[in-house]
Amino acid sequence: MEIGIAEVLVGFGLLSLCAYYYLTLSFNFWKEKNVQGPTPSLFCGNFKDVILGRINMCLAVKKYYDELKSEPIVGLFNFKNAPLVMVKDPDLIKDVMIKDFNVFCDRGMYVDEHDELTQHLINLPYEKWRPLRNNLSPVFTSGKLRDMFYLMAGCLDHFEKYLEQVAKTGEPTEFRDLTAKFTIDSIGACAFGINTNALDEHSEFQKHGRDLFATNISNVVRHLLREIAPKFLSLLGPFKYTKAIRFVVSSMKETMDYRKQNSIRRNDFVDLLMDLQNDPEKVKNIEFTDLFLISQALVFFAAGFETSSTTISNALYELAIQQDIQGKLRKEIRAEMEKDKGKVTYDNIKRMKYLDKVFKETLRKYPPGSVLQRKAGDTYTFSGTNVTIPKDMKVLIPVWAIHRDPQIYPDPDKFDPERFDEEFEKSRHPMNYLPFGDGPHNCIGARFANYQTKLGIIAVINKFKVDVCEKTCIPYVISARSIVPTPVNGIYLNLSKISN
Repeated sequence: MEIGIAEVLVGFGLLSLCAYYYLTLSFNFWKEKNVQGPTPSLFCGNFKDVILGRINMCLAVKKYYDELKSEPIVGLFNFKNAPLVMVKDPDLIKDVMIKDFNVFCDRGMYVDEHDELTQHLINLPYEKWRPLRNNLSPVFTSGKLRDMFYLMAGCLDHFEKYLEQVAKTGEPTEFRDLTAKFTIDSIGACAFGINTNALDEHSEFQKHGRDLFATNISNVVRHLLREIAPKFLSLLGPFKYTKAIRFVVSSMKETMDYRKQNSIRRNDFVDLLMDLQNDPEKVKNIEFTDLFLISQALVFFAAGFETSSTTISNALYELAIQQDIQGKLRKEIRAEMEKDKGKVTYDNIKRMKYLDKVFKETLRKYPPGSVLQRKAGDTYTFSGTNVTIPKDMKVLIPVWAIHRDPQIYPDPDKFDPERFDEEFEKSRHPMNYLPFGDGPHNCIGARFANYQTKLGIIAVINKFKVDVCEKTCIPYVISARSIVPTPVNGIYLNLSKISN
């Protein structure tokens, strides 16, 4: 029997209809639960514009947050058309992050069991994360931070001298690159005992460190594959690692080998990791290989320098626009330093209350962790609702959107450190300010980031003035492809030395 063109077209149509039905089968998930949410599109869920590079993830989530203002939770669909939920109500957020942590103890990140570089503290499932977190926490205590402060201060001295050379040029300076030189040096010295020479224009650490977060085509493709098809990415061999990652891995391996061969100990992050490697009883269920150890160091290095350098440059951006705030901050910095013979110390930073407000307001307006994620470890019903989600569903916490909510922070686009006066802080729900997350999964390096960032701000504001210039990005337009939200054309400012 011959098959005519009509039969072929009918068959193709039926197959297309079946395929469409299969691919959109989940689209009624939230309607059946009477949960409001935007209409998804085929293949892209609710994040088509994110995939196409038209909008940053934080802004896409904020759009849905704003559109469904009165809803405590919002039903969404991810890149694979699988349902996920965005939690907006602060009490429900507290349930997810703290009260019911036993249900949401995983972040839900993909971990390749054959790739130890993906098995780091951010990605690991609870049973491996918990013992590792408990044993790494001592390096980030207040006492340990005080002990290593002299290393940070040493980096600060070098940075100030470098700033003097930059100021002499009189040219607009890209401050994200500038501040990254300080944070790379600081983390290298404090956490890994490495002299990164980041202030040297030929520094390999500076070059490769910045490349880790560059929005070039290869990084964008890797990031999308990691979100959409992580198993496929794991099959790509060398392509799944950038040259920058390979450089940092090689450098860390050399550091470890040198310490072992020469019996060198600095009681820093690397030594703590090596101690755990030598005492496997402390971290059961983990094969603590050299590569696994390096993975922990790599993620701390990458996240630590990028988030802090971005926060420093964002603070300086706002201070350049609002000279009155810059002047008030400079006055406080100098007054507190004068009490210690003009030196910056661990204790006088603690006394700088206005600096703390500037720091907090910068993280309010520009939180590096703009969207947090958790995964349900069991079937779960949100308190006070009839909404039940199944095991393994992803939960999004829209930090950027919460921090820009005018009902929580009036006139949210205004940079106003006074929002963090003690009385105002007490009046806000604690879940409405989440720059470092909260609960057991909060940022392990929050204290380190606090001091490192404040030191970077002090280095600039104490002896220098920052001003906007013709290349300053006003308004602040976020790059669609940036992992940590940053402006499209960088942060260009003028830097000038203050005579007195």
